[in-house]
Amino acid sequence: MSRRGRVTVGVLVGVFLLFTLLGWGIDAYTDYLWFHEVDFVNVFSGVLLTRLLLFVIIGLAVALIIGANLYLAYRLRPLLRPHSAEQATLERYRMVIAPRLGTWIAVLCVIIGFFAGLSAQGQWKEWMLFRNSQPFNVDDPQFKVDIGFYIFEYPFWRYLLGVAFTAVVLSVLGALAVHYVFGGVRLQGVGDRMTTAARAHLTTLVAVFVLLKAVAYVLDRRALLLEQHVSPGLYGAGYTDVNALLPAKEILAYISIVVAIAIIVFSNAGMRNLVWPGVSLALLAISAVAIGGIYPLAVQNFSVKPSLADKEAPYIQRSINATRAAFGLETTEQDRYQANNVVPPATLASDTSAQNARLVDPQLVSQAFTQSQQSRGFYDFGKKLDVDRYTINSKTADYVVGAREINDDKLTPQQRNWLNRHTVYTHGYGLVAAPANEVVCGGLPFFVSGFLGDDRPPGCSAKTDEIKVQQPRIYYGEQSTEYAIVGQADKNKNVEFDRPQEENNNAEELYTYDGKGGVPIGSFFRKLVFSIKLTESNFLLSDAVNDNSKLMYIRDPRSRVEKVAPFLTIDGDPYPAAVDGRIVWILDGYTTSNSYPYSQKINLANETRDELTGQGQFALARDDVNYMRNSVKATVDAYDGTVKLYQFDDKDPILKAWNKAFGGHLIVPKADTPASLEAHFRYPQDLFKVQRNLLTKFHVTDPRAFFSGQDFWQVPNAPDAPSSNVKQPPFYLNVQLPEQKETRFQLTAGVTPANRENLAALISGSYVDNQPKLEVLELPDQTVIPGPVQVHQKMTNNAAVRQQLSLLSTNNNQAQVLYGNLISLPVESGILYVEPVYVKTGNQESAAPLLQKVLMSYGDGGTYVVLANNLKEGLDALVTQGKQANAGQPPQSGNQGQTGNNNNSGNAPPANLNSELAAAAAEVDQAIDNVRTAQQSGDFAKYGEALQQLETAMAKFQAAQQAAASGTATPTPSGSASPSGSASPSATPGG
Repeated sequence: MSRRGRVTVGVLVGVFLLFTLLGWGIDAYTDYLWFHEVDFVNVFSGVLLTRLLLFVIIGLAVALIIGANLYLAYRLRPLLRPHSAEQATLERYRMVIAPRLGTWIAVLCVIIGFFAGLSAQGQWKEWMLFRNSQPFNVDDPQFKVDIGFYIFEYPFWRYLLGVAFTAVVLSVLGALAVHYVFGGVRLQGVGDRMTTAARAHLTTLVAVFVLLKAVAYVLDRRALLLEQHVSPGLYGAGYTDVNALLPAKEILAYISIVVAIAIIVFSNAGMRNLVWPGVSLALLAISAVAIGGIYPLAVQNFSVKPSLADKEAPYIQRSINATRAAFGLETTEQDRYQANNVVPPATLASDTSAQNARLVDPQLVSQAFTQSQQSRGFYDFGKKLDVDRYTINSKTADYVVGAREINDDKLTPQQRNWLNRHTVYTHGYGLVAAPANEVVCGGLPFFVSGFLGDDRPPGCSAKTDEIKVQQPRIYYGEQSTEYAIVGQADKNKNVEFDRPQEENNNAEELYTYDGKGGVPIGSFFRKLVFSIKLTESNFLLSDAVNDNSKLMYIRDPRSRVEKVAPFLTIDGDPYPAAVDGRIVWILDGYTTSNSYPYSQKINLANETRDELTGQGQFALARDDVNYMRNSVKATVDAYDGTVKLYQFDDKDPILKAWNKAFGGHLIVPKADTPASLEAHFRYPQDLFKVQRNLLTKFHVTDPRAFFSGQDFWQVPNAPDAPSSNVKQPPFYLNVQLPEQKETRFQLTAGVTPANRENLAALISGSYVDNQPKLEVLELPDQTVIPGPVQVHQKMTNNAAVRQQLSLLSTNNNQAQVLYGNLISLPVESGILYVEPVYVKTGNQESAAPLLQKVLMSYGDGGTYVVLANNLKEGLDALVTQGKQANAGQPPQSGNQGQTGNNNNSGNAPPANLNSELAAAAAEVDQAIDNVRTAQQSGDFAKYGEALQQLETAMAKFQAAQQAAASGTATPTPSGSASPSGSASPSATPGG
């Protein structure tokens, strides 16, 4: 290469390295600033230092091993080489390599060491756990070794063995190449094909490789407890593994040691040729096939398969016990629930659990929250709201809650310039909450907090905030995808949009952030750094970035906790809560492992996917795990972004190891968790889904029954879309289930027998004294109680109900009936089913579904069915049907409280309606038009009045319809709305 070419290449390489190192340096520096902001610098420094040390140590070790063998091969070269055409050809290569041999070896070893170091730095988690391992104080059932060895030590030993194999193999290949180039190994010519020195060097490396194989056989014995071997489809060592494969691995380990010695002896001290070492390697390969393959296969086919259930029973029991221990199932309480009452009892209407059934579906009411509580088009509550519980006026109840945030995608083109996106529209405002079973004003939730002002529709919300917070601003939230620049040099100059003015809804109140969140960027250097990192010149050019400016980035709660605690798996459903006057996001953190002996391995993404995944609930990574604990409750302050990690499982060894790895003060001890925060802890959804799915099989603890699989369950599909093949999600309820002594806020789910649709059991997860508690209510095997899919089909196919549901959808040409969460409640020795019915008018995505009816049934799901206006009416109607059945009268299914809206949105009323009914229908049409007009205008006072008029018109229409059916005079209806804990009379929503 010419001098100019060398200079050009050098410049290009230098520029590449400069920009690469500059990018790495800026990323590291900005990460440091972020960790300093959240006061977790020890995590940043601990991870960075560990990765650097692993990179250097492993990379240097591999490079030195390979370099030493390459140099040794050169030093062992023969001084005299026989003349041959082969050697004449190689002489040209020797002339190029020999003068700069050290340089060639150094460059090659640096490249190999660099990639080895890159691989090693990715093992920082394994090294930290290895170095800070904790005992489980539980031994594996085969080797009687503490489980901690498999969780903390085995993965890193396996990695080191892989590094050793790589280094030896590359050394063999490199040394062989050097010996060949410099004449130590020859393919042509007279005499030996290999010099004594070359043979000793290469055979020693091969012997080391065989010795490493002996170590691998020892580790393979332990690995059998982590692999899928036990029939049927369970993990761990089965009969064949314990009685054939384990002895085979041990024998092969000894054979490997003997072969390694034989290779050295026969190659160098004995016959000094490669025939017998080759024979030794061939014997090792034959032994591996015969002892490690053919013999176990013969045992499996001729001894195990003829009596598989009996042979595998002890090992199935091991898998059952390990899986239940690894996923926290061993303390599950299983009780029988006969569910032998299929007739609604007289006490049903007064049952507390029945009265507490949740009607407001957090998946469907998000748009209702947005339209009723936004005041500006860019406010948003996300695709799905959350459920929490609060104590108000000495009464604890569950509430649907949402954080009013700014959705950057909803800003107008004018609002989306850089200045507005990053310095004006910086934060949301308020935690909006509504009781989970109160609906008013034509199907809207009854809002009790998070108001932007006093301009509220009368009767549609509380008069004052019932859930109060002193700092309602939300700078850190699930929709905070953009970075924000806050802080002003002039304290009298406010530029951040805060909320509309109470006196004038078209005017705006402005604000300047005064919290401790954000990274100061007032200096020119930091402006330059972030200008490069974010590729934005305005950091240097805009007056909006001043000496007091702070930059907020990585603002969504889940990403903040994942960055602070990279060793945790974060639940897919963070939720906001009002705690001590502040809005905080609460997140569940899981410690996981994939090396718990005999435990069933599951894929987190598959096991936690259901109807809500991607609809406001994050999907988990596709990680395979066989151990899972909800060990941490994390919080993120919505105003200043403060992250705190609270210990929840104080017995989890993995969390103890991580806490020790980062200095012992990373996690707040469980005893120091504030009681006000504990009051909002709830059983985590993703863990519950994993446990529920495992319980469909591992509720069976007898190995022979497990082998037969006849008692297995399955998770039902979404009831209103069974063909979609998405699972029904669990639901939060504030109820008291059978065998429970008090009302609890708990996560519940129903399961059905495998390949059948009737109900098999109800599973619930709750906290008792701040300790997790799993309970299973198992129904009789031959129960007639239908499962969720069956009961939905039975209720909607009821003749009277189907007619009324048709009316809900045909009252408006664009109306769509949507079904909320189908809740299965065990009450009064039977099963009560509650399914709210929503109606969405219009084909716009932003149209809000409004709760119009409540679909309920009791017993077998098809005999006693009602479509009621509210929960109380439905319970009363079911009780009436029960009394009719007990009196020998046929139940009037669907005839209590089922009267639906029968207007046709401007179309001519049916011919069989009398004039009063037609006039009432026209009045409803007019009221719907008024609601739409008021909603589009954004005037909430008019909107509230229109909703009141709609409710009055609907009540009048229902009275006229009932009178027409009975042939009596139309009674005078009462159309007043009331937040009484029940759904208002049915009305076609106004958008």
